Amino acid sequence: MHIRVRGTAAATALALAALLPATGTVAAAADAPTARQESGRVGVEYFPDPRGEGARTDVPATSPHAQSAPASRQRTGPGDGEVVPIAETGSTADRLDVTIIGDGYTAAQQEDFLADARAKWNAVTDIEPYKSYEGLFNVWAVQAVSQDSGVTGDPTQDVTRNTALGSYFYCDEIERLICVDLDKTKSYADRAPATDLVIVVSNSTKYGGAGYSGLAGDYGYDGVSTLSSDNAQSTLIAAHEMAHSIGLLADEYQYDGYGAHPGDEPAAANVSKLTADRMAAQGTKWADWLGETDPSGGVVDTFEGGDYYEYGIYRPTANSIMRSLNTDQFNLPGREAMIAGFYRSANALTPLADPATRTSRFARLSVSLATLPTGTLARPQLRWYVDGREAKQARGRTSIVPAALGVPSGRRAHTVTAKVVDMTVAVRSAEVRGITSNSVTWTVKG
Repeated sequence: MHIRVRGTAAATALALAALLPATGTVAAAADAPTARQESGRVGVEYFPDPRGEGARTDVPATSPHAQSAPASRQRTGPGDGEVVPIAETGSTADRLDVTIIGDGYTAAQQEDFLADARAKWNAVTDIEPYKSYEGLFNVWAVQAVSQDSGVTGDPTQDVTRNTALGSYFYCDEIERLICVDLDKTKSYADRAPATDLVIVVSNSTKYGGAGYSGLAGDYGYDGVSTLSSDNAQSTLIAAHEMAHSIGLLADEYQYDGYGAHPGDEPAAANVSKLTADRMAAQGTKWADWLGETDPSGGVVDTFEGGDYYEYGIYRPTANSIMRSLNTDQFNLPGREAMIAGFYRSANALTPLADPATRTSRFARLSVSLATLPTGTLARPQLRWYVDGREAKQARGRTSIVPAALGVPSGRRAHTVTAKVVDMTVAVRSAEVRGITSNSVTWTVKG
């Protein structure tokens, strides 16, 4: 899933480093994912057990069950490709944009799809830290009209259906793995105003789903999550898969027989080659969280096994949503990494007056703030500065007049800056705290 990274090339490198192996029945971590391999196959992650750990394989990029033309000419309801806003919280430039596409819904079932899309997004945003930061997302539902209702392979492998994206269980002979046609998916995702993340909701009560990664070169977004519409446990697949892209988080599970981690210190925030003592001494990775009670259970420490390997690599907690779907909890280091990811790709503060234009000391300057629910993890603080010095009387105000803020008259130009910083207790790293900040500065005539 491709995320707009506001920052340096190093941030982009981190994003690529966090998108882990994608080839072979169980890929080695050293194997970087590629979008469209010469074999026409792509890497996916899937969860064969609805309350278990994940696995990786590679699958065809196309689907034999995708219809050759839209079924909209047969429609009795909304048109094929119609975009419906589920949540529009700000400009696409300042938000993470999630595009949800339905598959296996006929023209007469498009209202069912919209209800399912809203229900799935609500379920994802019941999970922290998505819950606290849903105001940083736009969500677009794209209606795809299918010839047939339902999904191939539901309930049994011999059942076939002709659908817009060709969703099918038993992908690569794996029952719970739902694959789609990636080119068809892109044709619908491109209808949305912007797309950073794609979720395909397949019309089924049967548990299943998948996460594709490494697609950015061909598709413009790095990955696609698939999940069944009417199975509650499938929601966790999307929550997990989005975390790879947003938080740059690694998988915390391991494969039997993989042995010792062969590489250098991983870039991902939730795996490390350091023991707790070494981590604390170096003040790196999750050192700030060591010994803290964790929402996933137990305390934050270094637990051996993760990033697919058994030895020589550690994860922060015994369990988390990045290890197994028997919990919906991110551990504390994972939460912090997710919050950093939200702010790498979205801004809490947006100017309503053009900062590129010099203004007068009597012209009103206004900003809008993302609506982040009170009583949750988010703690945005808005402050105003004149020539770098805070005007404390204006704290929290979204509209000011520079003269009232203390900008003096005279020929010299002055700067007025609005700055928001998230003081959430879920962030302890000074570097991440800096990422949560964004500001805008105007030049004001004296």
